[in-house]
Amino acid sequence: MTARPLASVSIDLDNLWAYRKTHGDPEWRRYPSFLPSAVPRLLEVLGEQRLTTTVFVVGADVVREDGAKAVSEITAAGHEVGNHSFGHEPWLHRYPRARLEDELRRTDDAIVEAGAPLPLGFRGPGFSLSRDLVEVLAGRGYAYDASTLPTWIGPFARAYHNRTAPPHDGGDDGDGRDELFGGFSRVLAPVHAYRWRTATGTGLVELPVTTMPLVRTPIHGSYLLRLHEISPRLARGYFKTALRLCLARKVAPSLLLHPTDVLGGAEAPGMEFFPGMATPSGRKVAWLGWVLRALREHFDVVGTGEYVHRTDPRRERAVTCLDAGR
Repeated sequence: MTARPLASVSIDLDNLWAYRKTHGDPEWRRYPSFLPSAVPRLLEVLGEQRLTTTVFVVGADVVREDGAKAVSEITAAGHEVGNHSFGHEPWLHRYPRARLEDELRRTDDAIVEAGAPLPLGFRGPGFSLSRDLVEVLAGRGYAYDASTLPTWIGPFARAYHNRTAPPHDGGDDGDGRDELFGGFSRVLAPVHAYRWRTATGTGLVELPVTTMPLVRTPIHGSYLLRLHEISPRLARGYFKTALRLCLARKVAPSLLLHPTDVLGGAEAPGMEFFPGMATPSGRKVAWLGWVLRALREHFDVVGTGEYVHRTDPRRERAVTCLDAGR
């Protein structure tokens, strides 16, 4: 019997404060949280689909009671816990090495303290990645990174985001908005998993968040929800087309989800700017169930860490390519 092709699913457990921080809302400093609502709902959906996946968590949440509880529940349900930085700043690629080391260490320590194994996978907030970050991850013994999104729409997403955001005061919290989501050069990035080649050799696997083969448009949860708002039929057709192209092009889909994929607007106050927040939570949960069932029809679905464990990417890419920009 021929083994079915692999796919992976992961969740970036971005919290309410993180969205509002990136958007420039000064009230983010109160650290409002929707994890108590989002995490049980996400785990229920994954449980119904009999899926074990990867959840990338933010250190600033994990050092708090609700974040530590979330990590404990996620681990108890059998899911992998990955590192999503400590402060969730999408301009992480600007950090010097010492600060990168601190971001990773503090989050690693918090995750272990909450009862999960030491993380082997990382994803940068806002798909932020740099040469220094890759080399720091490799030096710390990480097995993989999952921070690339090979698409051309980054500048358009950035323009939409910044148009709806209040002006920032020029401080550290907002001075990276001009680089959010990367540039047009992302369209040239590989869609298949590969290994980074550094001065010390190869080893760290890069697992891109999948975009639709050939056209390089996103297929992650938030994007699908935006299409679903316009037309459920359009969203279903779009995702089915993406899966057919992945099969035809031998691309292993890596599907990215967020808490907002299961939350309604009342559960995420201040996020009216974010796509899909006008859709009731029950409709979102039903849609996510359909997406995961469609994925499982064609693929053996695992977490990102399990995918990397089961595969051995032969492709390589020089880390110096990150010197020329994101």
